[in-house]
Amino acid sequence: MAKGDTWQSERRPRRDLRTGVDYWQLTDHRCHSHHLCFTNQGWYADGRRLLIASDRDNCVNLFGLDLETGELRQLTESEEQPPDPGPRLQGASKNPRREEVYYWWGADLIALDLEDLSERLIWRITGRFVPGITSATADGEFVCCVLVEDLGDRLHIDLEHGIVGFQEVWAAHPLCRILRIPVGGGDAEVLLEERRWLGHANASPTHPELVTFCHEGPWNLVDHRIWGFDLRTRESWPIGPREPGRRVGHEHWLEDGEHIGYHGTHPLSGSFVGSVRYDGSDRLESSFAERTTHVHSNDWSEIVGDGTPADPRLLLWRQRDGVFDGPRTILTHRGSFHTAQLQVAPRFSPDGGRIVFTSDDTGYGNVYLVETPAFDGLAAD
Repeated sequence: MAKGDTWQSERRPRRDLRTGVDYWQLTDHRCHSHHLCFTNQGWYADGRRLLIASDRDNCVNLFGLDLETGELRQLTESEEQPPDPGPRLQGASKNPRREEVYYWWGADLIALDLEDLSERLIWRITGRFVPGITSATADGEFVCCVLVEDLGDRLHIDLEHGIVGFQEVWAAHPLCRILRIPVGGGDAEVLLEERRWLGHANASPTHPELVTFCHEGPWNLVDHRIWGFDLRTRESWPIGPREPGRRVGHEHWLEDGEHIGYHGTHPLSGSFVGSVRYDGSDRLESSFAERTTHVHSNDWSEIVGDGTPADPRLLLWRQRDGVFDGPRTILTHRGSFHTAQLQVAPRFSPDGGRIVFTSDDTGYGNVYLVETPAFDGLAAD
């Protein structure tokens, strides 16, 4: 198949035997398919289509999935797997102002027009660096990302498949750069450079000057996880409290572009979910008994989580007046979390009405979609 070709619908209805919730399996091919990183918006064409990646014909490409018909339109035309190391197509991001998506292919940052499928080279890495996920700024003018020194010549690293070498990279203090790259092409601007493992440059969806990034590494060993950065002033600051034993991560912007959601653990209070404004104010946290690998929320009124490999459930929390209820089980996804592409990592649609996630419950990674159920309609565990 070639760029622009259409694959027939593969979607089929599913029903969870435990909860009775109906949902859709959107892909069903003898290969791995997955949605984008949960921090990145994958819906486009006014919410009618969803960006996914799929390993068909022993090569990986981006596809646009029509949510009304189930048809898949092939958007790129590679004839191989993407060069390692790197974020693969999971790290692609859509421009919030136009129908364009940005992705790394080896050292090349590519812009793809989602309508006519034309592509152009925006920028190329020079030197031994590994790119991180992309994130387009709210004004649609720039792509932000992190470059990490490639330590593969002296460390055994395979972060995509079992996070091999994760602690070793953190301990090695790699040279890292946060970049801002014009989407129209041109020189990349180095916003921050440190001998510390930096990661996950996430642009605010409403404030073009705001980006978060993290001090990457084992959550119990990094000095502080979540940081803010102002593209105008070049100022960076820690977001959230710095307390001994406190572990947080999987941060993401809420739809207002001012608050950041996350989850973590504390030695005294156990597991918790939380949100905080980018300036450290308006922090809301709540302890809960269940563990989860990822969480996502649009406005913190409802939170979706994906449980753990040992307890593979899609979970829903509800928050009212600062008090969290739940979680309650939406369905059992049976995802293995075995590789980066098989992370369940659910994400709400922009209107909160649907949840997309990945699971390899069939033996292959596939993309699933469930209508967000009414919280009161789910049984309390």
